[in-house]
Amino acid sequence: MSASRTKFYLDKQNAKWSGVCSGIADYSGVDVLWVRVGAVLLTLMGGFPWTLIAYWVVAWMGTPKPFALYGSNEEAKFWQGVRSNPTASTRDIKSRFRDIDRRLADIEQYYTSHNRRLADEIEALR
Repeated sequence: MSASRTKFYLDKQNAKWSGVCSGIADYSGVDVLWVRVGAVLLTLMGGFPWTLIAYWVVAWMGTPKPFALYGSNEEAKFWQGVRSNPTASTRDIKSRFRDIDRRLADIEQYYTSHNRRLADEIEALR
């Protein structure tokens, strides 16, 4: 896949107007409702012209999100975590691989040391 999963995209599939708020929600992992409420509150609380200008600049400069960027919701959550904290994501992946490696070592040890019948058959072949 040529699309970068760590880049900001406009989310046109979940957009109300141009997909800026839904893109921010997708990028950060925050619910889109809270991003929209925050944008409206920021606009009403004194940032009137600047929030609209920033919104339209992002809408003009942003690229639409590719349709099949993520395979599942689990994959989307993973990439949101990578964007927000890459070191924690790396640590989590290393931990998962260590756990898988430990479980495989336990399976290997069980089948090579505790299976007496298999050991006897191997000895009979020698």
